[in-house]
Formats: sequence, C-alpha cells, structure tokens
Amino acid sequence: MNVLNGYDIEDLQPGMSASIAKTVTEADIVLFAGVSTDVNPVHLDESFAATTMFKGRIAHGMLSAGFISAVLANQLPGPGTIYLSQTLRFKAPVRAGDTVRATVTVKEVFVEKNRVTLETVCTVGGRVVIEGEAVMMPPARNAVLTGTAP
Repeated sequence: MNVLNGYDIEDLQPGMSASIAKTVTEADIVLFAGVSTDVNPVHLDESFAATTMFKGRIAHGMLSAGFISAVLANQLPGPGTIYLSQTLRFKAPVRAGDTVRATVTVKEVFVEKNRVTLETVCTVGGRVVIEGEAVMMPPARNAVLTGTAP
C-alpha cells in the first residue's frame, strides 16, 4: 500500500476487487448535462424520451461510467493511479432512482511495465448495465527516477 492508502503495482494481485454504489438522482443527471454539455433530450426531456426505445428518460452512460473511475481513483489501485485506457459496452439503461454498483477486478499485473488491467462492471439490481476493461498505471515503490536533481 502507498502512503495515500492505495495500492502500489507491487501489491496488486489478480482477483483483487473493489466497488462503490451510488443512487443516480435527478440532480446528478442535470449537473452532468451541464458539465459535459451533453443535453441530448433522451436525458432531459420526458416527452421526447417517451418516444424512444427507452420509453422514458435515461441517465447519461458516461455518468455511470464515471463511477468506475471513482473506484479506480479512490480504491483500486487508488490514489496516484493514472488512467491509460478504458473500453465500455453499454448493456442497459440507467434511470434516476437506480442504484449503480461499479466494481473493478484485477485481471493482469505487469510489474515490469507498471501496468495493471482490470475488469470493470456496473450493475443495477444485479443486471449488468456497463462492462469493459481498464488499463492503469499505478504508483510503484520501486520506480526508477531519471533526470537530474535540482
């Protein structure tokens, strides 16, 4: 573990897992629309959304995907980790009032390259709504420093 309560690359093992749960609120959807500038009416206009395949408003997929980022940044690997890549497959909609559980699980650890691959999944009531994979660069205890000292 590093001093910020996350994991160094040397501490990670396949199978390690962490998760968070967050209930998506109306305010979350509106605030995400404002921050992201994604004002698609399927997220904000009930009359429009009722005419879509979803039969009502849905939360932004990237809002739920952000919960994956929270687990990676705050828990596993944790503080100091750098996001390198993420794949996402959106499987089902999330609506205001749904509780999204984001879970990450270590798949592979490459100590020599300072990389870790994690399975990423979001569920609502046990149903998968997002699945994918992340590649991260966690802190390393044995990092080789290059350059010159001041």
